[in-house]
Amino acid sequence: MPRFSVIVPAFKVQAYLHECLDSVLTQTFSDFELIAVDDCSPDACGAIIDEFAARDPRVRAVHLPANVGLGQARNAGLARASGEYLLFLDSDDSLVPGALAAIADRLEETENPDLLIYDYARTYWTGEVARNTFASLLTDQGPAVFRLDDRPGLLHLLMVVWNKAYKREFVEREGFAFPPGYYEDTPWTYPALLAASTITTLDRVCVHYRQRRQGGNILATTSRKHFDIFDQYDRVFAFLDARPALAHWKPVLYRRMIDHFSTLATARGRLPRGSRAEFFRRARAHCRRHRAPGAAPALRGRLRHGLIRSGGHRVYRALWAADLLRSRTRRVAGRARRVLLAAALRVHYRIQLQLPVRSDLAVFAAYWNRGYSCNPAAIEEKVRELVPHVRTAWIAQEAHHHTVPAGTRRLRPGTFAYWSALARAKYLVNNVNFDRRLVKRRGQIMLQTHHGTPLKTMGIDLQERPAAARSMDFEQLLANVDKWDYSLSANRHSTLVWERAYPSACTVLEYGYPRNDVYQRTGAEDVARLRASLGIPKGRTAILYAPTHRDYRRSQTPPLDVERLAAALGPRFVLLTRAHYFSDAPLAGAAAHRVLDVSGHSSVESLCLASDGLITDYSSLMFDYACLDRPIVLHTGDWDAYQAARGTYFDVRECPPGAVARTEDELIDIFATGHWRGSRSAQLRAAFRERFCPYDDGNAAERVVRRVFLGESAGLPVVVPQEQRTPARVPVPAPAKEVVPEAVPGSAAVSVPKAAPEAVGGLVPAPHA
Repeated sequence: MPRFSVIVPAFKVQAYLHECLDSVLTQTFSDFELIAVDDCSPDACGAIIDEFAARDPRVRAVHLPANVGLGQARNAGLARASGEYLLFLDSDDSLVPGALAAIADRLEETENPDLLIYDYARTYWTGEVARNTFASLLTDQGPAVFRLDDRPGLLHLLMVVWNKAYKREFVEREGFAFPPGYYEDTPWTYPALLAASTITTLDRVCVHYRQRRQGGNILATTSRKHFDIFDQYDRVFAFLDARPALAHWKPVLYRRMIDHFSTLATARGRLPRGSRAEFFRRARAHCRRHRAPGAAPALRGRLRHGLIRSGGHRVYRALWAADLLRSRTRRVAGRARRVLLAAALRVHYRIQLQLPVRSDLAVFAAYWNRGYSCNPAAIEEKVRELVPHVRTAWIAQEAHHHTVPAGTRRLRPGTFAYWSALARAKYLVNNVNFDRRLVKRRGQIMLQTHHGTPLKTMGIDLQERPAAARSMDFEQLLANVDKWDYSLSANRHSTLVWERAYPSACTVLEYGYPRNDVYQRTGAEDVARLRASLGIPKGRTAILYAPTHRDYRRSQTPPLDVERLAAALGPRFVLLTRAHYFSDAPLAGAAAHRVLDVSGHSSVESLCLASDGLITDYSSLMFDYACLDRPIVLHTGDWDAYQAARGTYFDVRECPPGAVARTEDELIDIFATGHWRGSRSAQLRAAFRERFCPYDDGNAAERVVRRVFLGESAGLPVVVPQEQRTPARVPVPAPAKEVVPEAVPGSAAVSVPKAAPEAVGGLVPAPHA
């Protein structure tokens, strides 16, 4: 008997069926059968199913002689299922990589409950991915296994069949089957949740729920079939009537039924013209038939419920129209307020530009106002140390204000204080460009620190790379560049690139990157505290995986199967996964073994210090990480595509900082054989450091501050030779007897929260997003 029966009904989805079936068959967990049901589809669905069945014995093809609808097609799959657990997947949706393994692990961990609820994310044709807004309900809140009475809030989740795994024995015992008609999930899902004696949850996205641009969903159709909702709720309440022990749920489901009716009644494009009054009459009859007094909804909901119960079609429509009018009025008023505020800010800025420049004020920002990080943060800290008479201010969105040190003024973009500071500060420091409306005044000094050694094509060199440049305004770019007084460089390669990619009359400071100073100034005890704060068990080898952004992809699918890699590395390793800051999703699911998701951590320097090695691809992080003299492995499986779309200044595979893997299997082999930290890897790293880290000796920030803020050009800190540097070391591993697989917390991915720079003994002054 297979562990899972995955049932996929198909009707008029030929464009999506390949992806759906592939998403199941390529799962790392393979103990399943895939029952694909052709609901007499007029397109190529039947042929596609037969094609998959011919090449994979786990696929069981079912062809129905007539179209029977989604619920009946699922029943046909149920009749042929032999798996221990049943999973349903709509044929235009897909399983995410590792989903079945995560589900299987959770079921085993919770001793095979009747029902498991997992999460989903909506995927849009634009490439956007949005996780379920009620995902927090799936986190552990008390016992891992429970009844619905213990966590009734789960009823707020989308009541669909495909976000759950059902024990087949439980389904057969209860006699569950799908009824005909629309909204067939309603009389299946509610009874299943109410009848299950053991339920558990999995806080992990397992399904990508496709949101088609047009069609593909009953919610996007106009039809009298939406009246099927009444029969479906009759079935739900018949189930409750047959089970007196569940009578206390009637008021809850009664309120949810009214909510469902009201949503359907006001939705545009569902009910045919002229049928809305009839719908309200039917709704009123149902409310009288199944009336179950209980806790009343909130005031706004109470009015809506009352109108549905009374069949007040015209009043409901009038109130709904009034509500829409009020919302539109608020939007218009809001736009008017924003226009007036913008005008006031422009006038305020012009006035501030007439006032004297303040020589005791410096304004800093980084990464489009994402928070206190990178080279500007390291310089700001050094300014407070060496030039105490200069007051510093940091521009950041309010959500990132917690990262700014207490002694530094916080500025929110677009405020009066923000424009005052930009108009009057003598020093302006950023690793990207400031607001394009900024007027560079005589007496102001602007320092561009950049945020990495360039491997990928930058600046005006992107003019021949439209896939990467997209809508970049090159004229505006050059106007911004003309405001620079200084451009910071970490090495000769960067100097040459910056002068060509950002042509200007500014002075290049080839001093090293201040953000890397911390690598030479951190002790082993601080590193140990960092590792403990991240949840890295003693005795484990921690590998940081940090891929870069792909310009040629709209959706940032991870280049590696993180869960497969973690499994291959084995119990002595912990994988720290950090998604690029342009990405909206983590690189691994919440149930991945031996994986710590550190995408939300505010300091990449902390992560580098805490790790034993780095896996990356084309990220500039490799140049900074080399300062630590720790192993680096490159995974360059899509080099040709990346090079074609983005372009690079050199082929990093020819002068890498360590071992190079062209495939995932090669990467796993590099770790299995120990080549990732062998003598050849050390030789490559030494040559790489010599070329790209000549000035990163722990004194870069001081050199910059003395030159820019104190006007000193002589007597700057002498560069420490490579052989005399003492980069931070990872603590000696604990004895082998302490290394036990069970020590990994929860054997699951843990999301590391954002931490302020001073969170670990003031260790990292310049976190880098």
